[in-house]
Amino acid sequence: MQIRRLSLTQVRRFDAVELLPQPGLNLLTGDNGAGKTSVLEALHLMAYGRSFRGRVRDGLIRQGRDALEVFVEWDELQANRQHHTRRAGLRHSGQDWSGRLDGQDVAQLGNLCAALAVVTFEPGSHALVCGGGEPRRRFLDWGLFHVEPDFLPLWRRYSRALKQRNALLKQGGSARLLDTWDHELAEAGEPLTGRRQQYLERLQERAVQVAADLAPQLAIQSMNLSPGWRRQDLSLADALLLARDRDRQAGYTSVGPHRADWSVAFAAIPGRDALSRGQAKLTALACLLAQAEDYAEQRGHWPVIALDDLASELDRTHQARVLERLLSGPAQIFVTATEAPAALADNQDIARFHVEHGQIMAVP
Repeated sequence: MQIRRLSLTQVRRFDAVELLPQPGLNLLTGDNGAGKTSVLEALHLMAYGRSFRGRVRDGLIRQGRDALEVFVEWDELQANRQHHTRRAGLRHSGQDWSGRLDGQDVAQLGNLCAALAVVTFEPGSHALVCGGGEPRRRFLDWGLFHVEPDFLPLWRRYSRALKQRNALLKQGGSARLLDTWDHELAEAGEPLTGRRQQYLERLQERAVQVAADLAPQLAIQSMNLSPGWRRQDLSLADALLLARDRDRQAGYTSVGPHRADWSVAFAAIPGRDALSRGQAKLTALACLLAQAEDYAEQRGHWPVIALDDLASELDRTHQARVLERLLSGPAQIFVTATEAPAALADNQDIARFHVEHGQIMAVP
């Protein structure tokens, strides 16, 4: 994927700006608070339906305005090796949204997000390793969403069944009705978990190699899935039945893929609680780059790579290793920094932009 045009309207500090990025690496510099991160937030919004800083209504819309608008135009390599130009637009008020994709209205935000693939590394990315289970589940599901065509319907089927079962638990529903939704949850949840397991096993091989190249001292050994119930002992249907009394008291479903998690095992580090903040960031970055590489292999073209405030997140040695690895491939990359990272200081083959006073200016 190669973004040709990115337009932002009423996004944080920006009134209306347009960025015309180039293939390869695009470096956005500017003072703290100038709006560099907002550009990557807009890209992330188009790919995930939310900012990596949180919900749209939590400050992404420019103060005093009703809604933001983002428009992206990009070239995508097709199976016949021809480039196809695509266009997507999103208007979001923080509550309601409307979107268009290739000239057609979009009814579901997920369909809009499926079109543009962006892998983002930002100051909060260490939560992928050290935070709660939700970001790790989203990480797995985002990858599967893009590389397994039947995953989204399966995920939606499970989510609908979970919502119905939880409603019944709160209402004191009958055993017969709960049996029905237990069956539906198991029918969707077992294959959903199988896909997560296969995907994580595939990512593990890549993440081990990426980490060995970027940060050998991490010595990642494996990535391990906890499916959300004792899968080695029970089917999901049996686990739901055994948990039913407890779930009735709690008013929600306590077992299943919605409770899944995964962890990284290291050769010499006992677990994620023993990681320094820097080690957690490098581990998260290795996982994210492994995901990008897997996407490229499965889909035949690279996702966009967005690295926010790279210089403050990694030391010079690791910055250089990351950039060298990315620049050796065909991915389009966006990097923000207050000044050019040392590894790029003398590189004349990158596009440079300066962000200041609500404007984005190309630097000759």
